[in-house]
Amino acid sequence: MALRIKSRWHDDGAERSLEEIAGALAFIAWRIALDKAITLHGEDFVYESDRQRIGVISEYLYFEIQLVDRITHEMLDPEQRRTLITQLALRLAGHMQENAEELLGHGDYGKPFIQGLNERSSEYSELGFNEDGPSYPFLRHLGYEIQGLMGDRGENRWVIDQVMDRDGPEVANRLRRATLDLFE
Repeated sequence: MALRIKSRWHDDGAERSLEEIAGALAFIAWRIALDKAITLHGEDFVYESDRQRIGVISEYLYFEIQLVDRITHEMLDPEQRRTLITQLALRLAGHMQENAEELLGHGDYGKPFIQGLNERSSEYSELGFNEDGPSYPFLRHLGYEIQGLMGDRGENRWVIDQVMDRDGPEVANRLRRATLDLFE
């Protein structure tokens, strides 16, 4: 079943704060990342543990945060963009904390998520993005990180192809549409 994403406000005329937009984007990004983790399983890639599945979701979220940052680069001034991305990251860290606790038990999952985001942000900052979306190296980096989590044995050896050729571009397209819709 296709994932349905609602990215329009009920009251079109109302002014939205960056915090409200970040909250909506966090909800959408989480749903997309979860859907892609489920898609990998549906394509017969094998998760060895829930911790591995949470790691894959994190990688998709890191990728999505980078996409939102790049998409809004021309739309917002640097301070507004910083506010949006910070709020988005904090909301997603909250989602990660809540969901990881349900799956893995009590622990601190938000802080490691932010640390991972900081590391990935540095890596993604070197990769290209234009009006068509993320460059091949940008998509390859997502695939490489997920491949590293999933391993390259058996069925999982082809996960990088699935992520680069199908899932990554789909995530980018959905998130671009949602981001632009929320700013209308």
